[in-house]
Amino acid sequence: MSSLTIFQDTVPETPVLVTSDPAKIAAELRPLGVRFERWEGPEIPARDAEEEAVLAAYRPFLDKLMGETGAGSADVLRVGPETPNWPTLRGKFLSEHTHSEDEVRFFVHGGGHFILHVADRIYDVECTQTDLISVPEGTKHWFDGGPVPDFVTLRIFTRKEGWIADYTGTDLAHQFLAYPS
Repeated sequence: MSSLTIFQDTVPETPVLVTSDPAKIAAELRPLGVRFERWEGPEIPARDAEEEAVLAAYRPFLDKLMGETGAGSADVLRVGPETPNWPTLRGKFLSEHTHSEDEVRFFVHGGGHFILHVADRIYDVECTQTDLISVPEGTKHWFDGGPVPDFVTLRIFTRKEGWIADYTGTDLAHQFLAYPS
């Protein structure tokens, strides 16, 4: 189930807001420029479906989204317990960073937490199957797929270089882990 938990950035133990209502999640994130929505409709492809089949299943949504945002490409990312070097990858994703383009993800299977740091607030957005999140360029954030990851996502890019992070150098992310060790 999708959820949003908001904290003061100095008080990781006491949430200011907790909700699992998708409409409330979207409403809370909208003023930050974050797009959150559910893509209901198509039959969800099998977890091990070929990339082309996954892209084809969501093509109407992708075409509309890419037309609105000017994005140029989409691909499928699969991460599971067998993913080589997951602890190293997780460490990269868990470091607070920004991007020079929007970070857009749609969860086909599984889930993870996009955690945003805006002003003096932390927004922990738990995304699950059929959730779309678009984090605006320049927004400080990190992603936690957990110690035992399990997700299949569509990634949408404007630039052909793909995922490039500009790390902030803070350790704030380790104070707000979605899956504490």
